Amino acid sequence: MSETPREALIVAHGQPSSPEPPEQWLHDFAAAVNQHLPNWTIRAATLAMPHALERQVFEMSPSSLVFPMFMADGFFVSKMLPNRLSEADLKVLPPLGFLPDLPDVAAYGIKSALADRNWLQGETHLLLAAHGSAKGPKAAESAFAFQDALSKRFDALEISVGFVEEEPFIADAARPLPEQSLCLPFFALEGDHCRQDIPEALEKANFTGITLPPLGTWPEIAKLAAEAIQDAR
Repeated sequence: MSETPREALIVAHGQPSSPEPPEQWLHDFAAAVNQHLPNWTIRAATLAMPHALERQVFEMSPSSLVFPMFMADGFFVSKMLPNRLSEADLKVLPPLGFLPDLPDVAAYGIKSALADRNWLQGETHLLLAAHGSAKGPKAAESAFAFQDALSKRFDALEISVGFVEEEPFIADAARPLPEQSLCLPFFALEGDHCRQDIPEALEKANFTGITLPPLGTWPEIAKLAAEAIQDAR
């Protein structure tokens, strides 16, 4: 039996209105993953960059892996990505948001942020700012599952969830929060939602806390993705 190819494609949604910057970011992320998998070929493509996914798939060996840089298994992961892959013989892995070690990475970063500010868990609130969707429940389900997993890693930190596209909306979730609050964007990449929609919602709510970088952009995520790819092989 031939050995499974050491090749993986990392796929993200990207930004349809400006596809080049997210495409470049994802290629840089793939290079970071490659540092942990030096004997692999790690590719990257966003769905928003015209023909990028198809070009990468055309060059890949059969039975190679696809790692979705998504926080949920909603429309893009369950429908659009398989349609775009067509009949290619590739194995699609669970998305980033489903990795079992992701809550540990987030918890460590949050605890570091609290320690840097001398904030106690019992006196701090964390708002998980997620995408949500008016078209189906999977995006919200993923965020609430992550909220639950994250809560188990803290003794006293209160965690709530707000969404860009469904209730409870981020502005409504943020409005009653105390000054000693953190906002963690539960997003894979830093697109318009993180640069515009979330800040605007927080400003509308008069949120005076600290907003952390989107979880998918944290330096530790490259190692996490590499481990998921290695384990799947």
